[in-house]
Amino acid sequence: MKHRLTKYLTEFSSLKLTRPISDKIRVLEISGVVLTGIGKFVFMDYLNWRLPFVVVAILAWTFYIFYRYKKDKNVLSDWGFKWDNFKVVIRLMLPFAIISVSLFFIVGFIQGTINLTWHVIPLLITYPIWGSVQQFLTIGLLAGNLKDLKKVKLKKGFIILVTAIFFSVLHYPSLWLMLGTFVLALFYGYIYLKAKNIYALGLLHGWLGALFYYTVVGQDPFQDIFLNLFR
Repeated sequence: MKHRLTKYLTEFSSLKLTRPISDKIRVLEISGVVLTGIGKFVFMDYLNWRLPFVVVAILAWTFYIFYRYKKDKNVLSDWGFKWDNFKVVIRLMLPFAIISVSLFFIVGFIQGTINLTWHVIPLLITYPIWGSVQQFLTIGLLAGNLKDLKKVKLKKGFIILVTAIFFSVLHYPSLWLMLGTFVLALFYGYIYLKAKNIYALGLLHGWLGALFYYTVVGQDPFQDIFLNLFR
């Protein structure tokens, strides 16, 4: 009896009482995502500061995540930074990933754009990090906050569509990337609103994105981002 009482008291003391997130904070986070998207066009596309922008964006949002975590210990789990449902989400996404990769190689073969080199290996390792950042911003903060707004109730289908359009526009002017990311975001938005897990979304985003570049798009991001720095 004493052991059970101690166990219950321990579990109760570990619970975190958190204040509900206001619509003001959600709107500010959505605005931050939009500004990051605008920064992509300015610094990556116009000024060609691709790597510096990616690094700064990751550091800035990492700082914000840490700030929010200090205020609310449950916020990481609420956003989807957790491992308890990682395998479940991966299983949900696996059929989509297999079909997508198959289509990548079919389209790449027809176009003659398959260009698999050893460069894809470091990209498969590093790209999931940037993919997780993108999923956190576009799916976690944008779709998640739109869904949880208190004063405005939006339908899930509308939220998923808006998120997919936003994510697709960010990849302008490449029509292939816009099409691919639109379909990806439609599926990812549906999965996220059903079972949140940023790690799973980021991992498959990185892997699918890397293969998409080397098969359908016919570009070499590793060469463009890293190797050109040493020329």
